[in-house]
Amino acid sequence: MTKPATVKAALTSQSIETPSWAYGNSGTRFKVFARPGVPRTPQEKLDDAAKVHEFTGAAPTVALHIPWDTVDDYAALAAYARDRGLTLGTVNANTFQDDDFRLGSVCHPDPAVRRKALDHLLACVDIMDATGSRDLKLWFADGTNYPGQDDVRERQDRLAEALAAVYERLGDDQRMLLEYKLFEPAFYTTDVPDWGTAYAHCLKLGPRAQVVVDTGHHAPGTNIEFIVATLLREDRLGAFDFNSRFYADDDLMVGAADPFQLFRIMYEVVRGGGLTADVAFMLDQCHNIEEKIPAIIRSVMNVQEATAKALLVDRGPLATAQRTGDVLEANAVLMDAYNTDVRPLLTEVREEQGLDGDPMAAYRRSGWATKTAEERIGGQQAGWGA
Repeated sequence: MTKPATVKAALTSQSIETPSWAYGNSGTRFKVFARPGVPRTPQEKLDDAAKVHEFTGAAPTVALHIPWDTVDDYAALAAYARDRGLTLGTVNANTFQDDDFRLGSVCHPDPAVRRKALDHLLACVDIMDATGSRDLKLWFADGTNYPGQDDVRERQDRLAEALAAVYERLGDDQRMLLEYKLFEPAFYTTDVPDWGTAYAHCLKLGPRAQVVVDTGHHAPGTNIEFIVATLLREDRLGAFDFNSRFYADDDLMVGAADPFQLFRIMYEVVRGGGLTADVAFMLDQCHNIEEKIPAIIRSVMNVQEATAKALLVDRGPLATAQRTGDVLEANAVLMDAYNTDVRPLLTEVREEQGLDGDPMAAYRRSGWATKTAEERIGGQQAGWGA
């Protein structure tokens, strides 16, 4: 049986990156719903992120998205974050919102458009240099909608060429994280549709090219924990984008649709040494109808609960049951851990860190929502329009 002290130590050291864009307005392709107090600038996003970290103690880094978080001085933005107890984390590139990228970005048939997309990716590395960020995350909306629209193999060649140029530009302590997605916005072919495609490209580039697993980017029924186990075994799991889905890439709060799946994923992370490896755990969510900060706090707590349950799996009896072919006992060991109420344990962990045992209640009492609604008047709220 895993000792409570060991579980507590692992939970205390767990870090979950929050995304700057989750603090802004978001929605579906039909409507973006604005809320009072939503940040207007990258600095105000960091102010909100600092509150999440203040009450959870587990969210010390914030991911940027370029150009959504463009500023004149990125070193100054990094200093602003440090003054609030945060650091700037992953830099996310955006090659899907420019009109020139209608037929793709780095896979576009026009070399001038491909050059424009590559220049943006290289500029993101420049931003990493200024902020001290380690990771560049690449997700491409590139693909086709109709058979014959473009040469599928040539698009892979174009993609490989761009990735190689970016990889060459990275500093020695920087990484490229390649994300995949089954479909959307392209519907016939997507240029990076699955973990195998991402893994193949990363394998050719070198060890600082790693795969990102977004929990919402798979076909229904996909065994995501198998993908996690395989990539950890190959030392190619670079990052997680945590969210939840009922149908496709819903970007709901992590654990909302299938908390048992989140537990199974986190068990493979624990089993494969992912908690102590250089795997970046990040939320990638759009809070459309709920309050932003409470939703992010709840998501952090959901990851912590799934992690705690995964750490409680009694791996000795589990291994014995597996070796002897005792199917029911092996499953029972996992289910015993999953069915454990770990909330009291997490309350202890937080209180031992000097935090309130109930982050949600502590945030409500802080009055931050009222304060920001009163002060953030005028200007343009952060978000994307629909």
